[in-house]
Amino acid sequence: MRAGIVTVVGKPNAGKSTLLNRIVGEKLSITSPKPQSTRDRIVGIRTTGDTQMVLLDTPGLLEPKYALQQAMRSTALKALDDADVIIYVADATLGAPPTLEEAALLAAVVRAPVVMALNKTDQLTTAERESLTSANPEAVPISATTGEGIDVLLDSVTRHLPESPFLYPEDDISTQSLRFFTAELIRETALEQLEEEVPYSIACEVEEFREDRSPVYIRATIYVERDSQKRILIGERGSRIREIGRAARVKIERLVGGAVYLDLWVKVLANWRRDARALERFGYRMPEERAR
Repeated sequence: MRAGIVTVVGKPNAGKSTLLNRIVGEKLSITSPKPQSTRDRIVGIRTTGDTQMVLLDTPGLLEPKYALQQAMRSTALKALDDADVIIYVADATLGAPPTLEEAALLAAVVRAPVVMALNKTDQLTTAERESLTSANPEAVPISATTGEGIDVLLDSVTRHLPESPFLYPEDDISTQSLRFFTAELIRETALEQLEEEVPYSIACEVEEFREDRSPVYIRATIYVERDSQKRILIGERGSRIREIGRAARVKIERLVGGAVYLDLWVKVLANWRRDARALERFGYRMPEERAR
């Protein structure tokens, strides 16, 4: 038996979340064309035969400009430290990728074995693909969207996993709660429907989750940083927030497997992305030196 932690890392918008969802076979990570949609690590578990992978989807590797991005980078680096195997996802459409250490701005080589996945190769011409793969012969060309190359990638990862009993029951697909995924789905829906800077200023907190009711009662609050953003999010006579709530409820009902009553609110929490206390309230892990 083989089992271990497989950390999925890469630059923003490389396709890490789509890859995690493809490997696990369930939509766990939210996906969006907008970069930086993944803010925390998402845990997915794939168990097949005598192999179990505990996959960690991570925020995109970037140079942080404010507290939220510092927390995101800290989460990604901690996941690298925890890894038994690392899948380094690079966007093949951007040409030759940097090394993982260069992409992550690391001073030292990572400890765990690294499998590079050249994602989005379905968008390349034959000549572009051949040039890129010949320059990176150890990398695995894949498409997280179509599934091309995923079996080869998983075989490569499995060879690096340590011999170990399973870390979680075979039927588990994640360690995170319905509350967590509900908040993520609401945020994903807002990302889909909002433009400009507003999506990056959104946080979502599920304040009540009553599974003993039918339909399941969920009260959640979307936080923004300014009154102007609140007005945009609510829309004329509440039209935008009603549509976000309707679309999010459909997703949540698929998640919980039944009817849901979603009670959605909007509040302002000024400059929360730059406030360490607000970030900790939302569950983000600050770097130790910043938290002190």
